[in-house]
Amino acid sequence: MKASYIEDPQKWEEQFEFYVEVKVRFSETDMFGHLNNTVTFAYFEYARIEFLKYLGFASFTGEITKIPVVADLQCDYLKQVYFDETLRIYVKAARIGNSSIDIHYLAKNENNEPCFTGRGTIVQIDKASGKPIPWDEKEKLILHGK
Repeated sequence: MKASYIEDPQKWEEQFEFYVEVKVRFSETDMFGHLNNTVTFAYFEYARIEFLKYLGFASFTGEITKIPVVADLQCDYLKQVYFDETLRIYVKAARIGNSSIDIHYLAKNENNEPCFTGRGTIVQIDKASGKPIPWDEKEKLILHGK
């Protein structure tokens, strides 16, 4: 893994705990039969939302005043992925800022081989004003996994 956000690949990989599984659908492949490079971002979105729900942050019912928005997102491709493969998309909060989180992703195939990695920043904003809202101390502890 050569991505600039990964200093020590083994340590980086060991820090992941949460994951979701996805099965590559035929419609997600290109004419060569491998996963279209744009689909990885949809997988990141699915995994990120499930991660935030798991932590108790993403509630899509009731009165919503704070929302997480994507500020940037990148993907680094390591291995081709094909139709009908099952992938585990791992997610972790790598760095917590004042109102942002740097989230890292790792996708592994059924042989436990890394296929692609990624990172992105999400910012917590006020739904009405669109301005960033700082994480409170309880939220920071949850994001740190404590």
